[in-house]
Amino acid sequence: MKFPWKVFKTTLLLLLLSHSLASVPSEDQPGDSSSHGQSCLGCVVLVSVIEQLAEVHNSSVQVAMERLCSYLPEKLFLKTACYFLVQTFGSDIIKLLDEAMKADVVCYALEFCKRGAVQPQCHLYPLPQEAWESALEKARQVLRGSSTMKYPRSGRNICSLPFLTKICQKIELSIKKAVPFKDVDSDKHSVFPTLRGYHWRGRDCNDSDKTVYPGRRPDNWDIHQDSNCNGIWGIDPKDGIPYEKKFCEGSQPRGIILLGDSAGAHFHIPPEWLTASQMSVNSFLNLPSTLTDELNWPQLSGVTGFLDSTSGIEEKSIYRRLRKRNHCNHRDYQSISKNGASSRNLKNFIESLSRNQASDHPAIVLYAMIGNDVCNSKADTVPEMTTPEQMYANVMQTLTHLNSHLPNGSHVILYGLPDGTFLWDSLHNRYHPLGQLNKDVTYAQFFSFLRCLQLNPCNGWMSSNKTLRTLTSERAQQLSNTLKKIATTETFANFELFYVDFAFHEIIEDWQKRGGQPWQLIEPVDGFHPNEVASLLQANRVWEKIQLQWPHVLGKENPFNSQIEEVFGDQGGH
Repeated sequence: MKFPWKVFKTTLLLLLLSHSLASVPSEDQPGDSSSHGQSCLGCVVLVSVIEQLAEVHNSSVQVAMERLCSYLPEKLFLKTACYFLVQTFGSDIIKLLDEAMKADVVCYALEFCKRGAVQPQCHLYPLPQEAWESALEKARQVLRGSSTMKYPRSGRNICSLPFLTKICQKIELSIKKAVPFKDVDSDKHSVFPTLRGYHWRGRDCNDSDKTVYPGRRPDNWDIHQDSNCNGIWGIDPKDGIPYEKKFCEGSQPRGIILLGDSAGAHFHIPPEWLTASQMSVNSFLNLPSTLTDELNWPQLSGVTGFLDSTSGIEEKSIYRRLRKRNHCNHRDYQSISKNGASSRNLKNFIESLSRNQASDHPAIVLYAMIGNDVCNSKADTVPEMTTPEQMYANVMQTLTHLNSHLPNGSHVILYGLPDGTFLWDSLHNRYHPLGQLNKDVTYAQFFSFLRCLQLNPCNGWMSSNKTLRTLTSERAQQLSNTLKKIATTETFANFELFYVDFAFHEIIEDWQKRGGQPWQLIEPVDGFHPNEVASLLQANRVWEKIQLQWPHVLGKENPFNSQIEEVFGDQGGH
């Protein structure tokens, strides 16, 4: 039972990684190619980090592997899993790196990377001086007789083990349906932060009562309990008036809901996880929570973020501005967003939205599928893009669903798609975090490697082909025009409908006026997503546009905010 117990310890890690690594949804990646691609990418990244740690600290490969494991936290058995992998594959990695072989050659030799019938051998680093096949043959000779080749290279079937089936099914359902993993009363709100908990939607204040949750209208003015979790309840002893009635009645409370993709959820892999010269114990303190949030940081996002920015800029999320405007909006936020989400597959998880027409406050809904209708990992990428006709049908289906679920007086804002040509223009000749130490991996090489593995999240924009980049931007503009047409021609009973451009060029101009450079607005590890600064700058532009053109969408400024603070402090926090 020793080996299965170790497998059990790593199950959650492998399962979460398999759902998080690629930003395109699993249903768009049939067959084994994506699984092999993820195994290959993970191996190349890991071996690269080990090799660079040895170089930075002038140590042996063995010491570098142990150093990496020592940095990892105990939670989720990450440290245990690391030592187990070192024990299993470490001796072979040492042999190959001692022969001065690059990480991609090592991973092909170890068979984490595999060449398919129609797939070429993919390399991240410059080709070795000797022929690729000769280098691989040499590596295989080094490994001849190795006992590690009997171990499986993929965690794909790990959930088939009987004692793991139930936990796997529950985690997979939580991720697939975008609902909290821990939710005792099944009201779609949780007291647990990650696994779709309150990092994603307002924290429940009573997880044993499904009638108590953020965003609902107060029950009997919350005389006896805080039924809407905004931290305001009880009776003012001075005049016998319920605080909720005194402070919130007529203030037009409303929540903020994001229907988004990985950009809206703030997909972020810290560069220090891959940069040997910056790596320490502190680098990985947030690794467990990040894995259990699917490599997203919604608590810091531009729409529903509730924590202070880690970037130091003054701009706040739309939720925080809405809460500042009216403290009765406390905790009323939902990030219904998912890695790989698009107009096509939103129907698969939109049911996770929590709003009751009869008992809840109105909401502002931001529809922000900004990339995956034109971005995909297919080699022939253009035919896989959403057409304007498909976009119209998909969005109308979503709006019809919202009309049957949102309380009357709500508002829906459709975001257009950005022009993503800035990705290649800003990054292609810069060094990726894996290439900064030895100046040997540019973003152009990284994008090409992902494309070869069929893992490039946007073959249209993350490509050296200028014609393809232009075609992708043209399609994005067509889809934005479709959204604009819907917003100007369609009406619904329970909400007003608006459209805003996702004008990333304006965000870049704003950032440059502050002395920044365009590449500083892009996530450095994946080279694709807008980073925290870009997300907050976009939120600022949207807020200003709403305030200028449609101020009624935001509701009134509550004149009792200071009194709410005086009586209830931080209202129970987030």
